[in-house]
Amino acid sequence: MTTTENVRNELKTLEDPTYREFHSSLIPGADNILGVRIPQLRTMAKEIAKKEDWRTFVEATDTLYYEETMLQGMVIGRAKMEPEERIKYIRLFVPRINNWAVCDIFSGELKTAARKRKETIWQFVQPYLESKEEYQLRFGIVMLFHYVDEEHIDSLLAYADRFTHGAYYARMAMAWMISICFIKFPDKTMKYLQQSRLDNWTYNKSLQKIIESLRVDKETKDIIRSMKRAG
Repeated sequence: MTTTENVRNELKTLEDPTYREFHSSLIPGADNILGVRIPQLRTMAKEIAKKEDWRTFVEATDTLYYEETMLQGMVIGRAKMEPEERIKYIRLFVPRINNWAVCDIFSGELKTAARKRKETIWQFVQPYLESKEEYQLRFGIVMLFHYVDEEHIDSLLAYADRFTHGAYYARMAMAWMISICFIKFPDKTMKYLQQSRLDNWTYNKSLQKIIESLRVDKETKDIIRSMKRAG
């Protein structure tokens, strides 16, 4: 029995129909969801990453379930390998992303890789920021969350200012990124927002996410509300 088949069998034992119904409602277009919870998947990924044949699992293209794809991404983020090999597997996996959940969990699992090889990953991500594919673009934007720091904030806001394309989930990620920038660098991000060339929807969604943050005070939220654009 292959590793993929073993993983599939284990996933089926963790299937939760109630959670499947709830989770499916949050991810339009995702097929074959079993309803396995993220903490359970992380436990499985940790064990798979210890196996000698984890590469066989990651490289498999005969996946049937949403959770199998999620696991492949988690293993790429967790398995021990050289930076160049990890980049190879990231590049292999990104075209498999077909919903926001896999995108965001995968990007989160790459936090350590981004921290250890910050500029290497930064350069690797750049082409995805210009992608016409919705989830590849979202992947690039969500990876920028690892770079909301003093060294990169100007580059992030410059990218936001030229952001002119992207479907719904990419624009949602952009709004999310801008809200994180505001929380960490309020003065710079406020200046950006005051002269932003973002489309109205993404701009207003950015304001909404800032207002929803528990890390922004009431007075600042009132100012942000007053900046909403019509339309």
